[in-house]
Amino acid sequence: MFGSKTKHSRPDSKTRTLPAAVVRRPGLRGWRGRGQGEASYVTAADEWRGTSVQVCGMWPFVAGSGTPILGVPIGVQTDTGAPFGGDPISWFMHGMINNPSMFVLGLPHYGKSTLVRHMVLGLAGRGINPLILGDLKPDYVDLIKAMGGQVISLGPGRGHLNVLDPGEATDAALRLLAAAEGHRAKATLEADEAEKTRLLAAAVKAARLADELTADAHNRRLNMITALITIVRTQKPSAHEESMLDRILHIVDERLDRVALIGDLIEVIKEAPPELRDIALDRGDMSRYLDATDQLRQSLYSLDGTGRFGDMFSRPTDQPMSLGKPVVFDLSGISDTQRDIQAASLLACWSTGFATVQVAHALADAGLEPRRNYFVVMDELWRALRSGEGMVDRVDSLTRLNRTEGVGQAMITHTMSDLEALPTESERMKARGFVERSGMVVCGALPGGEMEKLNKAVTLSRAEQARLISWADPGSWTDVGGSRKRVRPGLGKFLFKVGGRPGIPVALKLTSVEKSLHDTNKRWHDEGEE
Repeated sequence: MFGSKTKHSRPDSKTRTLPAAVVRRPGLRGWRGRGQGEASYVTAADEWRGTSVQVCGMWPFVAGSGTPILGVPIGVQTDTGAPFGGDPISWFMHGMINNPSMFVLGLPHYGKSTLVRHMVLGLAGRGINPLILGDLKPDYVDLIKAMGGQVISLGPGRGHLNVLDPGEATDAALRLLAAAEGHRAKATLEADEAEKTRLLAAAVKAARLADELTADAHNRRLNMITALITIVRTQKPSAHEESMLDRILHIVDERLDRVALIGDLIEVIKEAPPELRDIALDRGDMSRYLDATDQLRQSLYSLDGTGRFGDMFSRPTDQPMSLGKPVVFDLSGISDTQRDIQAASLLACWSTGFATVQVAHALADAGLEPRRNYFVVMDELWRALRSGEGMVDRVDSLTRLNRTEGVGQAMITHTMSDLEALPTESERMKARGFVERSGMVVCGALPGGEMEKLNKAVTLSRAEQARLISWADPGSWTDVGGSRKRVRPGLGKFLFKVGGRPGIPVALKLTSVEKSLHDTNKRWHDEGEE
């Protein structure tokens, strides 16, 4: 024993001294081993988000989430539960997208209109004025009423919209010319050369804006009457007919001290003034003039209260559109079987809405009105695109200038098949351009057959395609808790795509106040039932 102790106490010994006790600790998932309670799955911790005022004791030591929350609060990311916020205007203003526009695709009754209504309400709270340019169901009327906005009804026997009415453009041009004269008068009395130069420049600008408004109002009316004739005939008017319509509009504007009606155009054609006979190339033969104008008169007669359109477009406008209020055009009085009338009404509403926006910006540029931005909703896009030859070009011209005009835009349809159903390849390519040019593309539940068509405009991974297809599943056959409590897997779920970035799957969350405004199944409820 003593010899052994002496051996181990030698300084050259290689034996290590063991600690008195070893402390056992659990792993990241608990005690490891049989019956020790190790967790095979760890639930993600709840995440909370707040402003620097609300979490001032923790900020700036809180980690941010992976999803953007900029703009209107939409809901939560379906995989992580992180909050998500976004809209085309907020993302454009912060440089996240290059165009303040959104294209929404999804099968019926999966929440497309509910998502857009939610954005409309959120943007209105941020000072963006919503314009619903054609509500066919109606989906937006209750919301706009609740916001104190303007509801304009249109349909056979329900309202009138004169497509030859320049709207606010005439009064705005007069205000601009008066402002130009006022600036010139002040400049003559001003001693300071710098201020005089500024006033003269403001006068020139106001006069230029007035001329532009007048010219744009003329072109808009010409395009609108041409579009209606296209729907009536299902083909475009000839070149000489468009030239005649252009000349007729100038004639009625010079003759009348009131807003022109379609009947006034017919009367001018009947009078056969020399300038129209020159355009018709009648060579002094009245019979040649009549032959050249017969088809045009027939088309105008069908819009003047004697055709299927009734007097919708042939009487003075009932309710002029307001510049500073939320506005919805209620087209729910037009039957789904009257698709040509629906398409014509949509085009008329779109044209009127964009014209009003242009007037508002011209007045703001001259300092006569406060600066306003607008969020324009163009629902049921497919109806207008299929209504006749050349309609794709007209919609395209309406929607290309949304960025320069200070307008955010949402275009809504069901599937890419709506765009692929157009008769010519040229029109199909232009319609796909609506999707390709959009700052963000939002996809709801879609069938598998849509994936190849959608990939021509938006790049989707296989996982993203599988997710969209799974959302279109009708759900379980089992009736749990009553049929009205059954929720389809894809209801209220959307994939937000921006360029080539991975899509963000989001579940829409509504407040209790909104739910009654978003109910589109009211006629299926019992009386008094919520």
